[in-house]
Amino acid sequence: MGEQPSQTAETFAFQAETKQLLNLVIHSLYTNKDIFLRELISNASDALDKLRFESLTKPELLPDAAALEIRLETDKQNRTLTITDNGIGMSRDEVVSNIGTIAKSGTRALLEQVRQDGQSPEALSELIGRFGVGFYSAFMVSDKVTLVTRRAGEDTATEWESTGDGEYSLRAAERPQSGTSITLQLKPTDPENGIEDFTNSWALNSIVKRHSDFVTYPIKNKQEREEIERDDEGKPKEGAQPTIVVEDKTLNSMKPIWTRTPSDVTEDEYAEFYKHIAHDWNPPLKTLNFRAEGRFEFQALVFLPAQAPFDLAFHASPFGLQLYAQRVMIMEQCEDLIPRYLRFLKGVVDSADLPLNVSRQRLQQDRHITQIRNWLTKKVLDSLSTLAQQDTETYLKFWEQFGQVLKEGLSTDFENKDRIAPLLLFSSSKDPEKLVGLKDYVERMPLAQPEIFYLTGESRSAVENSPHVEAFKEKGQEVLYLIDPVDEFVVQSLTEFEGKKLKSIGKGTVHIGSESEREAAEQELKQKSESYTDLLQTLQKMLDEHIKEVRLSNRLTASPVCLVSEESDPSPQMERLLRQAQQDLPKQKRIMELNPTHPLLEKLQERFQHDNDDPRLKTYAELLFGYGLLAEGSELPDPVRFNTHLVELMATNL
Repeated sequence: MGEQPSQTAETFAFQAETKQLLNLVIHSLYTNKDIFLRELISNASDALDKLRFESLTKPELLPDAAALEIRLETDKQNRTLTITDNGIGMSRDEVVSNIGTIAKSGTRALLEQVRQDGQSPEALSELIGRFGVGFYSAFMVSDKVTLVTRRAGEDTATEWESTGDGEYSLRAAERPQSGTSITLQLKPTDPENGIEDFTNSWALNSIVKRHSDFVTYPIKNKQEREEIERDDEGKPKEGAQPTIVVEDKTLNSMKPIWTRTPSDVTEDEYAEFYKHIAHDWNPPLKTLNFRAEGRFEFQALVFLPAQAPFDLAFHASPFGLQLYAQRVMIMEQCEDLIPRYLRFLKGVVDSADLPLNVSRQRLQQDRHITQIRNWLTKKVLDSLSTLAQQDTETYLKFWEQFGQVLKEGLSTDFENKDRIAPLLLFSSSKDPEKLVGLKDYVERMPLAQPEIFYLTGESRSAVENSPHVEAFKEKGQEVLYLIDPVDEFVVQSLTEFEGKKLKSIGKGTVHIGSESEREAAEQELKQKSESYTDLLQTLQKMLDEHIKEVRLSNRLTASPVCLVSEESDPSPQMERLLRQAQQDLPKQKRIMELNPTHPLLEKLQERFQHDNDDPRLKTYAELLFGYGLLAEGSELPDPVRFNTHLVELMATNL
């Protein structure tokens, strides 16, 4: 390999989460252990890409004569397998950061989940796939792993070594060129437990062909073949003895999979390519092939993952598709190819009209990139629409993982709002088990219903049991339950659908039932309001700090009270979200609506008529206000005062 043994080694302990992960990998029951080679080859391919990218601005890093490649070297006698690349390499600090720790949020939680799942193969696959820590899979087949690496542009190399026992050693080393070599001290062959003879050329050929055939750099292995001397007619010479010839053999075809006719590519081949570029151990949920032809031509191979990564909700996390020009990668993660709300997509875009040597700044200004982004976004959204119509089960799986992210597009991509809106799914009062789209809701609406009714909240349970929905349930009118945090921003951007306005039943006034039913209810409410005018005004004065108006309600059937907002005011859910984001909000005064058919209002009216200065009226007013807050999931302004009033009331009536 060319590396020289090192100087005195320093020993370090693995980060706690890394140690736990190693223990899970080493003792796992995962049977498909040859996956380790795909992971290490994928890492080597990434290192070669990074060297080529950096050499665009630092040509000295990549000598003209250097051929970028990955080599597999075996030693049958000592049972070792070495994976070598001449890519970017790592500095000592990068080795510690990349190999000694797992700096990803949520690691501890997922490790705990895997332990609870009993270290099943599926759970381990999810762990390694979602965190992209495929390097550690080498310990499934190795008793010891030795890594020697040298960062491009540096003179010194670093050796990292571990037996996976919770510690690793570091020492200075020598390496003739940049790159990384990983030597595995292989475990004994054990076919029953998935450990083949990985020093066998046939086994390596098979694994590379199955998992890494599309890698764009040659994967080479020195292999032996017999050769016998032949005569002029090509026949073996009499008495000639065969000789052993050792030669390099390239194990992969290196043909870009997206250039092949889709009908000639198997589902397994697409799955392996997806796993390679996404560093995911699970196959994709859906594969999408696109080709644009005309004045500007490009191809795209895009995948919908089956599971959301842990960092999907973090806006600082990088995203983007791989960008190729004339089948040469020019950017590993091009964020300009897709909008942020489609950041879950994985895949490649290849254009023959882009220059090979292009800066990020120039790329952002390139009209071709803008055209690709606009065209690709429409194609993906149209494909999702087709999926929703033709394969509901698969679309629901997609929605469960990425629905909240897709909703972000309504407030950021106005050009495609009409494509995004029909893709949205919500909980509904119609069926506690099924999600509903806006189109299905509109098709079910009674002819007399003027608006699409919805209510936002923290959970289905909170919204479903809200006083605001009582009259709608009684009339059998469907209400959408918007319970994702992003839904508050959805309804700000999506004010109508197919000519029907979206209406929050927690704001303003509501119109329930047929036109004649609404007119009769309004007339009855007007008459009752006149008889309760003095009481309502008194209650409003008592609660003036919190309430802007007290009025009778047409949306309550069982509850005595509810709180509503003006049409232009933020909902209670939005207020909670903004406060969680530590944004200062001016105090919002609400409207308190009372149930005109509830016995409590009649009792209050009797007490008020008997003595309109009764101090207990203020106590009852505060209790009603507190009831309304608790019913919608809001906090009480003074919990101690509320509890005191409640205890006094109970003591008086017992």
